Amino acid sequence: MKTRISLLLASAGVIALGACATDPYGNQTGSGMSRAQQGALGGAVVGGVLGAIRDDDKNDQGRDAARGAILGAAIGGIGGAILDRQQKALQQSLNNPNIQVVNHGNYLSVTMPESTLFATDSTAVGAQGQNDLYTIARNLQQYPDSNIQVIGHTDSTGSAAYNQDLSVRRAQSVAGILTAGGVATSRISTSGRGASEPVASNDTVQGRAQNRRVQILIIPTR
Repeated sequence: MKTRISLLLASAGVIALGACATDPYGNQTGSGMSRAQQGALGGAVVGGVLGAIRDDDKNDQGRDAARGAILGAAIGGIGGAILDRQQKALQQSLNNPNIQVVNHGNYLSVTMPESTLFATDSTAVGAQGQNDLYTIARNLQQYPDSNIQVIGHTDSTGSAAYNQDLSVRRAQSVAGILTAGGVATSRISTSGRGASEPVASNDTVQGRAQNRRVQILIIPTR
């Protein structure tokens, strides 16, 4: 029993390492495996572990582990396929190459740079940014089984207090447009991270521009 569980847990670690890696700034990079495949494999391992833990049948050892793996693979594969479809639909509908849509396996992240949304030091979303956000809102209505986290980020220029306040207000502005576009307020939460989570170096103009952004995280609820 212990050997079987250990092998399953080891497999889970291999899958997790193969599914993603991180760059020096914490950004994830994919393995080339589809999210449906990753979900199925991950679900199989988790289901197998749970089944193995519950396997008390001495006459047919491994039966519960196998059943758990099959069920976990089915659930994980379905969830991964839905995220794959939603990501593809978003990428096709957004007519803005500066917006990045990334599938992390168990959630989607939509990253919108400051230049797409705001003027410098402003919290008012411009016309193009509003159009993009209404497009995202339509997608969120088509895929209603998710919660939405809107997170504002700044570069390190200025005081920490100012950057924190600006990031919060920008996240709230974006959330307000998603709500105006028909997304239920109960699905949306907002927060600001100021300059605490850079994705590039703040020592260069280009890096600071990448750090000034708003993230929309789409997290499935089932």
